[in-house]
Amino acid sequence: MLSCGESTSEEKIEEKSEKYSEENENQIELTNEQLKNTNIQIGNAEMRSLGSEISVNGIIDVPPQGNISINIPYGGFLKYTEMLPGTKVKKGQLLAVIENPMFIDIQQNYLETLAKGEYLKTDFERQEILYNEEVSSAKVYQQAKSMYNTNRAQINAMEEKLRLIGVNLKSLKAGKVSSAVNIYSPVTGQVREVFSNIGKFVGPEDIIMDVTDAKDLHVELTVYESDITKVQTGQKIRFSLANKPESWKEAEVFLIGSGVRDDRSITVHGHLLEEYEDLWPGMFVNARIETGTSDSYTLPQDAVVRFNSKNYIFISKESNKENGVEKHNFEMVEVITGSSEAGIIQIDLVEEGFDIKSASIVIKDANTLLATAKNSDDGGGHGH
Repeated sequence: MLSCGESTSEEKIEEKSEKYSEENENQIELTNEQLKNTNIQIGNAEMRSLGSEISVNGIIDVPPQGNISINIPYGGFLKYTEMLPGTKVKKGQLLAVIENPMFIDIQQNYLETLAKGEYLKTDFERQEILYNEEVSSAKVYQQAKSMYNTNRAQINAMEEKLRLIGVNLKSLKAGKVSSAVNIYSPVTGQVREVFSNIGKFVGPEDIIMDVTDAKDLHVELTVYESDITKVQTGQKIRFSLANKPESWKEAEVFLIGSGVRDDRSITVHGHLLEEYEDLWPGMFVNARIETGTSDSYTLPQDAVVRFNSKNYIFISKESNKENGVEKHNFEMVEVITGSSEAGIIQIDLVEEGFDIKSASIVIKDANTLLATAKNSDDGGGHGH
């Protein structure tokens, strides 16, 4: 009986010793001299509103109406261009000059038809007066009217044809006939590709170059099935390019795909909130879609350390003197982390009943305390 009692007593003492060790292994002491050799700063947790985000990948894309192929009806020889892939252009800027002898024939026919129209108009007006005065017959009047209307139809058709080619009608009516026509940019944007060169003949079906409308660039993101229900139009998107991971740009969700693909994903389109000169169609992007906001306590990300797959912060406790040496006390406390944004991270304490609002927390150089706590040789977690 006595032997059993003694054994039980010893086990209790060992259990208390182990519990004491576990409770104190997260206690750290630093002297004034040790504290001066660190970059530790003390601060407080702040209540902030941070967005809940999902991380996705995607590309910079342009819709079909934003990628414009430049060609020329009737074809011709490329006489001049200075465009290269990547060249920025403004609406109305000269892209190329195309030369074709056929253009001269079309312009000549137009001028001849236009001149003939003056005579037909005068004759029609004269025959109309004679008809109304019953001097001329109805047949002669109707014939003059028909010839005049036919001429007007021919002139209108030729003018549309000349506009399609790119001929300046004002200059042509002034007598300026040319075998070459200018091609101007229909939008402000960038030259994406050039498919021809000086002296080469391009047919009506050939593409001379592609121009991308800068206003139609958008981000096309891949969102997987588990996150689809979180995405809504109007949500904010932050994205960065692969070669500039720290430079964030902004967009807004404006279209969500209606069907789930074989890989269990949908496409989400984001409208750029401003024009960015360093974006090209096909560029890979890393993006975050803000799916909501919540108020919670936050700390700088440098205040949170990770150990054994858990997150911790350090609470600054009251200092004390031991053998005339002032010692600063810190306690390592487990936390749960949430969303992060611009170097700020949401936190929530695991231990209930702790007042984080009034706690003095290490907000910088917390890793120094982690190293001190876990690498001390005395087994008690005290750094000396």
